[in-house]
Amino acid sequence: MRASVFERVVELGIRISIFGALWSVTAAHGEDWPQFRGPTGLGYTAQTTLPIKWGGADNENVLWKSPLVGEGHASPIASGERLFVCTARWSESVKDRKAVIPEQHVLCYSKTDGKLMWDAIVEPGPWLRSDFRSGPGGGYAAPTPTTDGQRVFVVFGSSVIAALDFEGRVVWRKEIVPHTFDVTVGSSPVLFEDSVLMLCAMANKKDSKLIAYDKADGTIRWEAALPQAGFAHSTPLKIDVGGKPQLVIAASGGGEADRGIQGLDPRNGEALWWCRGGGEAASPAFGAGILYCDNGRGGPGVAIDPSGSGDITKTHIKWRVNQIPEAIGSPIIVGQRVYRLHTPNILKCWKADTGEQVYAQRLERLTSTWASPIADAAGRLYVATAGVSYVIQTGDEFNALAINDLGDPNHASPAVSNGKLFLVGTRHLFCVGVK
Repeated sequence: MRASVFERVVELGIRISIFGALWSVTAAHGEDWPQFRGPTGLGYTAQTTLPIKWGGADNENVLWKSPLVGEGHASPIASGERLFVCTARWSESVKDRKAVIPEQHVLCYSKTDGKLMWDAIVEPGPWLRSDFRSGPGGGYAAPTPTTDGQRVFVVFGSSVIAALDFEGRVVWRKEIVPHTFDVTVGSSPVLFEDSVLMLCAMANKKDSKLIAYDKADGTIRWEAALPQAGFAHSTPLKIDVGGKPQLVIAASGGGEADRGIQGLDPRNGEALWWCRGGGEAASPAFGAGILYCDNGRGGPGVAIDPSGSGDITKTHIKWRVNQIPEAIGSPIIVGQRVYRLHTPNILKCWKADTGEQVYAQRLERLTSTWASPIADAAGRLYVATAGVSYVIQTGDEFNALAINDLGDPNHASPAVSNGKLFLVGTRHLFCVGVK
């Protein structure tokens, strides 16, 4: 069968475009990690010198660790010499955490030595959460911040979004209306041109929407209603198809007019294409000629050609695969393989062109399947947290290069900058690099 234009473009250009973008970032800043899953949102790093082994009794390759103020599942981000982390903190006098909205902290650390440069508190929003299935701190501090190099944009589970400058001053703060999300606010903010885009997937599906906030002052530039998308905790993904930008959202879907997976115009929220399916918890993966989405809570995964328009359910689905229930972390595509981590600690590898399973391997000691793996330019897969982590050489046979333990398990995904890994635990922020 003749390859589609999209397939040929991706086959010839995806590595150039992704790693070209990463190279330009690396050259300018030693590789910033400005958002959830890095510069491209795909979990890729151009680095080849990340450590393979760390932690253990002798703290191998642990360059520094610093105490955290509060707790949360948000990943760290890196910009220049700064690291930013979002946390939630209850005072020791609070007996019932479900009865009190915690303090919401934005922490700024020195990337060099881990020194806490400042600790800013963002006034909470109005939503008092009583559902702690994602953990108390994770429920209020799950979204990963993002930055444009001048300001850091944060979202907290009390239904509030804010911008801070690099000195810790709150520039603007807005409450997200309506306030009642499904379980928690899980989506991270995404920057596009002069807007901060926020996927607001509400408990009442008809209220779900995409909001574009002005980066400068937080005013709402536009809203796009998404009543047929459902609810979601996933973060939208920016991709480029045929020279045009798309913002892919993956939500729960459901109902007769199911638009669980959609490609939107990030300039106005207009739907470019949509299909039936779900992506409630996991963010999409893109590469090797496909856009891969799955629910994260069970059900099939789908490989999509995102070059279509309108309803592409019957025309642009390349393959489907069944799943083990629950896979909260996001998938990643490395080369011509899709890697997916499921409970109970199962790593699956599929062929990107057909969905054929290459292997399924249990990672016996892994402490979290909620964190999203990343991959370096040497083809190593980092299933990494501040608990027990695996470093795996990608390929058609499972090959674990190392099993590492920092003893501070959490669900936060890693960040990478200047050949170092940054990992958020329950109590500490860690910097891991080759000594």
